[in-house]
Amino acid sequence: MAEKYRRMLLDSDGVRRVLARMAAQILEASQGIGELALVGIVSQGDVLARRLCEHIRRVEDLAVPNGRLDITLYRDDIARSGATTHMQPTEIPFSVKDRTVVLVDDVLYTGRTVRAAMDALMDIGRPRAIQLAVLVDRGHRELPIQPDYVGQVMHTRRDEEIEVRLAENPEDDAVFLLEPATDWTGGED
Repeated sequence: MAEKYRRMLLDSDGVRRVLARMAAQILEASQGIGELALVGIVSQGDVLARRLCEHIRRVEDLAVPNGRLDITLYRDDIARSGATTHMQPTEIPFSVKDRTVVLVDDVLYTGRTVRAAMDALMDIGRPRAIQLAVLVDRGHRELPIQPDYVGQVMHTRRDEEIEVRLAENPEDDAVFLLEPATDWTGGED
């Protein structure tokens, strides 16, 4: 893999502020927690979903049901890429029927992950509505999928990547833009 330059987009305080804002937006749009549930897409969306639920719990003093969804078997790129699959358990300890389920993921790119997550969720039950919350929307959609709640929009080139680091200690969280290194030194010809 070619060397990449790393540029910080969000530090730990930035991630915390973004999640607090997103939690407030989710609460406002749902008019309380009622039949709300958050389901994080494994492997970082589930961490974000738990953190959003914690922000909501601090405001409402009530717990919002949350779970985690492994979409490995629903992906359309596994056979094509030849990648080995490492499945993690899906844990949704509540009925999704007639709930507003907010799917949570770290980065929205082509939309294929979200499409797979919606398919997986629908196999579990039929929610009243499915909404989408993402920490970073980097553009380049291949499917007509748009987030309802966005932490940060970062227009990227296809050769760039977004790296989200969610640590056990939230003080170590960060979001980076990885840009390809170039050989150009800026010197004269």
